[in-house]
Amino acid sequence: MKALIEAAVAARRRAYAPYSNFLVGAAMRAEDGSIHAGCNVENAAFPESICAEAAAIAALIAAGQRRITAVAVVAASGVPCTPCGGCRQKIREFAAPETPISMADAEGRLLLERRLDDLLPDSFGPANLEA
Repeated sequence: MKALIEAAVAARRRAYAPYSNFLVGAAMRAEDGSIHAGCNVENAAFPESICAEAAAIAALIAAGQRRITAVAVVAASGVPCTPCGGCRQKIREFAAPETPISMADAEGRLLLERRLDDLLPDSFGPANLEA
């Protein structure tokens, strides 16, 4: 998990957040062990901003991967920055309910660790469409 948090810390440093000044970095470990990071990218039209988790998922998919086995989210606040509801669902598309999600501060200190199903109980995933 240390390498994953370090990748998220590095991605956070590259975030583009001129409006909120709330920089976030995220990193996802793929099934093959590779790490893919992303940062939040704001836009003057706030609803059009991109969350760090969504950016990391896009990088993972662009690299040809399809499964997330672990997630790290980093922000500067002293409280854990959990993925927003939309990102929880995006993560669920590519991750199992038991996937660990670690939240750390900007220095990489672990603040909280949960499983995806703790953050998104009774989730709707790809298997629901197979029924």
